[in-house]
Amino acid sequence: MGIGQLLGFVGATVVLVGMPGPNNIYISLRSLTQGRRAGVVSAFAIEAGSVVYILVAALGLVAVVEASPALFTAISLTGAAYLAYLGVRTLRTPPGCSGLGTLRAEPLGRVFRAGVLVNLFNPKAALFFLAFLPQFTSRDAGPVQVRNEMLLLGAATLVIGLALDLCYAVGADAIGRRFRSARSRRIQRFLAGGSYLAIAVVAALTAFH
Repeated sequence: MGIGQLLGFVGATVVLVGMPGPNNIYISLRSLTQGRRAGVVSAFAIEAGSVVYILVAALGLVAVVEASPALFTAISLTGAAYLAYLGVRTLRTPPGCSGLGTLRAEPLGRVFRAGVLVNLFNPKAALFFLAFLPQFTSRDAGPVQVRNEMLLLGAATLVIGLALDLCYAVGADAIGRRFRSARSRRIQRFLAGGSYLAIAVVAALTAFH
């Protein structure tokens, strides 16, 4: 990869990964309502999900997904349903609680597992790793070289993604510290639930386009 192509890849990756989506929303809401530690754990969980996509792309399973639009649609709709579930659960939580999802302070293990699922069922992540990333590989090279290139590009994406995710986690926590009153928690609850539902709608629409 030449310098120009490398700069293009880094620039596009920063824009696409940093653009608000299900992953960024999840990290931000965890930090807002449960603190920085939960946000940081969520950031690492998101990138753990990215590792799965990188391995899928490197092993050549991209062709399987490309050949089966129904499979990609099913993945996207499953993610939309999961986000909608989180949104409804959040909105139905009694005002006196605090935290995300059920709006209680959930164990970090559960926070991590939920973050992995959010990324695995995120159509934006699927499109990035299965459609965008392969464009920067040497299509005329052998399968071994393409696999190695995908792994290297994926590793670079992980570094960029983790840095951006941690910025979301720290920034959201700083904002959340300023709003700890009961009224602020109610507002956070509606914002969290509404954000999940909005992203679920976007994910569902993506599944059909």
